[in-house]
Amino acid sequence: MPVRAIRGAVQVEADQQDKIHAACRTLLLAILEENPGLQPEDIASVLFTMTPDLTASYPAQAARTLGWTEVPLLCAQEIAVPGGMPRVIRVLAHWNTHQHQSQVNSVYLGATQSLRPDLLGTTGEGPGPTYQARQRGRDLRASHVGTGRPT
Repeated sequence: MPVRAIRGAVQVEADQQDKIHAACRTLLLAILEENPGLQPEDIASVLFTMTPDLTASYPAQAARTLGWTEVPLLCAQEIAVPGGMPRVIRVLAHWNTHQHQSQVNSVYLGATQSLRPDLLGTTGEGPGPTYQARQRGRDLRASHVGTGRPT
């Protein structure tokens, strides 16, 4: 079975455990929502990186609260690039799926959509095959916690 990559990013309000976990959960739930058919048991692994200004917690802990207890998760520190966007969690999830890479939707929320305009169709080349980083007031209620999927 082919393995496809799902990319994503979210900016965290502050270097606090609850803020890191909330932002990471929001990102992971958006990835699930934008990739119908994606189930945690189909995820081969997930790599999280955080900018050096985020140290209060591991984003993998937030994934575990969504029920991703059997998914291999790894956290690392992002390279400290001068002038880089602060307080960012990035994710690279490896999905075992027969879908073509063009059917896989990456998710860049809020300000992080400026990190990959090529994926978001904002380069003037037409819409990309990815989630358009819409901030449309998603209802990501606490009822999602522990299910691994939005309801």
